[in-house]
Amino acid sequence: MVKWMGLLLVVCIACGDSKNSLSGDSPVDVADFIEAFPVMTLPATLYDSALHKLGDTTSISYAVFTQFIPDSSLSSVLQGRKAASIRPIGKIERDEERYLLSKFVEQKQVTVGVFVFDKKNKFLGGRTLISNKQKDDYRHFVSINREPTFTVSREKIKNNQLVYTRTGLAFNKDAGFMVIANESNEDARKLDSVINPIDTFKKLNKLSGDYLKDKKNFISLRDGRNANTYLMFIHIEKSADCGGELKGEMMMKDDRTGQYTATGDPCVINFRFSGSQIVMKEEGSCGNHRGIKCFFDDTYTKKKDPKPRVKKK
Repeated sequence: MVKWMGLLLVVCIACGDSKNSLSGDSPVDVADFIEAFPVMTLPATLYDSALHKLGDTTSISYAVFTQFIPDSSLSSVLQGRKAASIRPIGKIERDEERYLLSKFVEQKQVTVGVFVFDKKNKFLGGRTLISNKQKDDYRHFVSINREPTFTVSREKIKNNQLVYTRTGLAFNKDAGFMVIANESNEDARKLDSVINPIDTFKKLNKLSGDYLKDKKNFISLRDGRNANTYLMFIHIEKSADCGGELKGEMMMKDDRTGQYTATGDPCVINFRFSGSQIVMKEEGSCGNHRGIKCFFDDTYTKKKDPKPRVKKK
């Protein structure tokens, strides 16, 4: 019995040393380094106001981190500084690449970077995704889908309208991170009109279309990846101090009800369809997407598409 207890103690100590070694200066195995990053649930959204809450308690030292990620790449993410604390956020596994998201903390400043490896654990590239150091009046966040594409966004309410700039990034093994999409309505000439980012997408499914109260209060639904999924864009301008926008996916729960949820977003919105109308009801906390004096609660009527013209013979 004593022999087995001693063996168990040795095993436990060895396990503890392996995990603790990530915070030291000694070389560690790449498998232990990769294992420190939990698998991420996608899609996910990381907000600049909540970066301190990301990641677990595992600490990775600068010395260990740079065993696998070149100091030059890490320095570019940290803009020449050395973080006081490095913590893993998560990993995304794909057929050819593995993405590791890490959090770097120095006092109150937090930066999130992504680093890409091939399946033989060869480092391929990295870049900054988001930080909380901006002192402007924008809200900053990054949305990550299953591909993965990283959409870096900033937005604010100006003149009772949501203005935004969004940049889509994807990794290419030959060219590194590439900009694959740019979307903005911050051109002053566009601020008097609402830009619908999904307007030109397909709307062949039964519920796809535009549901209106007026030209500045509407819900757009477009065909999603399957019959039970819809791409969704909501825009509201109810008063001088009440506006907001939300773009995402609506999942159908049954023939008449749908719901918006997204990993990392406390906002939950329920939808009920009846005839040509849709009733929207906010259930979760959606303050990240709207003003504090209004909610995503209202009833909208589906706009009839114009009938195609019949050419006369």
